[in-house]
Amino acid sequence: MSLGAEQTRAIMERVRHIEIRTARLARETFAGQYHSVFKGRGMDFEEVREYVPGDEVRAIDWNVTARTGRPFVKKFREERELTIVLLVDLSASGHFGSVAQSKRELAAEVASVLAFAAVRNNDKVGLVLFSDEVEQYVPPRKGRSHVLRVVREILFFDAKRRGTDVVRALEYANHVLKRRAVVFLLSDFLVPLRAGAGEAVPGTMTPLRRTLEITSRRHDLVGVVVSDPRETELPDVGRVLLEDAETGEQLAVDTHDPGTRRRFAEAAAARRAAVLSTLRGAGIDTLELSTALPYLSALLRFFQRRAARLG
Repeated sequence: MSLGAEQTRAIMERVRHIEIRTARLARETFAGQYHSVFKGRGMDFEEVREYVPGDEVRAIDWNVTARTGRPFVKKFREERELTIVLLVDLSASGHFGSVAQSKRELAAEVASVLAFAAVRNNDKVGLVLFSDEVEQYVPPRKGRSHVLRVVREILFFDAKRRGTDVVRALEYANHVLKRRAVVFLLSDFLVPLRAGAGEAVPGTMTPLRRTLEITSRRHDLVGVVVSDPRETELPDVGRVLLEDAETGEQLAVDTHDPGTRRRFAEAAAARRAAVLSTLRGAGIDTLELSTALPYLSALLRFFQRRAARLG
């Protein structure tokens, strides 16, 4: 057997393993929650009919009313089919993982649960893979084989670039998605969040927040923040050489120094706060995931909070 064939078999086994684990969760745990918090949130225009007493005044079609001289209202029907689009960050920092899995692997598994839940509800699933440019677009389709392709691409697509540009990915999604969709943005959000040349300007509307707001008006946008515990605190292991996975920049650090570890933790906490402030300030639902913690409970809490808010 050739090496190429062996690699293909290994990839398919990995995808199959994720399917077995996540399809059961989608079927037994999240099917009802998914339907309650996403299905029926949109309405499709069906027809215009003449106004009858008791109709909502807000439903009046003023153009038709003016043209006919009699009041008409727009009639809508509940949207029966949704489009789920996964925007997945493939920048180099996603390969980092200090526990059982990398951030990219965690993102792929969570995306799989969402994708299989969508398929069980007869919805379409699409995919946008991005770094600091859009690497690949998989148009929304239905079916198990399509979902397996989506999972395979998230896990094994070889990104050409190393950086992160969330704004470009959102702008691309806004361009290609002509109808309203549920968009999950999965990233570690290791992106510049400051205005100007690295200086914080309180109250400034950054390009990221502005684009998040634009996207959330067009689509049902959910931010999924993926992190690893070693990004928030340094272990005491003496002198180490740290390298930025996206820029290649290196920095020698003495982790034995308590002040160094404290400053690192403070900077990480400030970055997390800035990310969450940007996402929530744009008015979008946010889910935090860590490679050190089971994602099942976090997903369940997210669905429950969203259901309570929408209810």
